Amino acid sequence: MTDRTATEHERHRVTNLVHTRAELAAALDAAPGEIAVVMTMGALHEGHRQLMRVARERSPFVVVTIFVNPLQFGPNEDYEKYPRTLDEDLAACRAEGADVVFAPGRDDVYPYGQPSITMHPGPLGEILEGASRPGHFSGMLTVVEKLLMLTRAGVAYFGEKDFQQLALIRRMARDLELPVEIVGVPTVREGDGLALSSRNGYLSPDQRRSALTLSRALREGAVRRDPASVLAVARKILADEPGVRVDYLELTGPDLGPVPEEGPARLLVAARVGTTRLIDNVPLTLEKNA
Repeated sequence: MTDRTATEHERHRVTNLVHTRAELAAALDAAPGEIAVVMTMGALHEGHRQLMRVARERSPFVVVTIFVNPLQFGPNEDYEKYPRTLDEDLAACRAEGADVVFAPGRDDVYPYGQPSITMHPGPLGEILEGASRPGHFSGMLTVVEKLLMLTRAGVAYFGEKDFQQLALIRRMARDLELPVEIVGVPTVREGDGLALSSRNGYLSPDQRRSALTLSRALREGAVRRDPASVLAVARKILADEPGVRVDYLELTGPDLGPVPEEGPARLLVAARVGTTRLIDNVPLTLEKNA
């Protein structure tokens, strides 16, 4: 794309809302260069907006998808009550300069009904969130692969808050030779440290105060440099908060593999506060003989 073409595109940028595959294809035909995609389930918050900003800075054409994917919800999860706020979401996308918002119905994404062939996440999808939410990552990877193909994306942006999701999408793109770059964007937090999530709205004021224990445990654990101390500090902080029921607290390698003796690592937590399940994670660096 020439500088002149890019300038003309910026000058005439209008966010185009489309719902069908045919509408999406027609909109993509007008793309002046590489297509970037930001995939969401709606109920957009500042974390999603940051993904759009990063995409906007790098790519000449940005597509945002809004689709509550039924395949990644378990039988006892909140698919039906998951917030659907298309008007507000569209306003956010327009404010951040998205070129296209693709908000398909279920039949547009799965025109042949429940797919009989889906993505298998492998061993990496059976730990952490995969152990707590069987089938979740298969459904997630299936819709991500479909949306990558439908949007013709050359680059896709995902938040690091859902770190296992990001790791699996990167592995899928690598293993299946998908022609797309997967870019992780650091977690966006509220002023008090709570990781932004659409589920934060379910928390009462008291539950929100309890939820801050997750980010504090990760933050204070991450300043340690040996694995035993990292986990001991974080576990104690979580155990001292009666309003938090821990699902898991794990220290892993930077790709969710084994904990290294030194170098980059990841500390991850999942817990319930009331009936709301929250996840969070932070990067850290381990040192030998620390």
